[in-house]
Amino acid sequence: MNKSELVTKIAEDAELTKVQAEKALNSFIATTTAALKAGDKITLVGFGTFSAVTRAARTGRNPQTGKEMKIAEKTNGKFAPGKALKDLNAKPVKAAKPAPKTMAPAKKK
Repeated sequence: MNKSELVTKIAEDAELTKVQAEKALNSFIATTTAALKAGDKITLVGFGTFSAVTRAARTGRNPQTGKEMKIAEKTNGKFAPGKALKDLNAKPVKAAKPAPKTMAPAKKK
């Protein structure tokens, strides 16, 4: 699913126009990005948590030359799925089967 398909689905589910749905999605993305840049964490209970993770500076190797090089410190966004998303591969719980209908015994003549 790409962004335009997501916008279409949000518009249908929330009974919004596609323009309104796209504005809402863009607002979510912008707000999340700004919060992560500010060092905040966003937790959506049941869905997951967005956070910023900083990797320390380190020494790496250029794979073509084998020469050592310094890799600068870097901050990335991270998403940790909540319980509902972690259990996607779990088998769905089947609904209880209704009790079988029994036929009334036939009357004897």
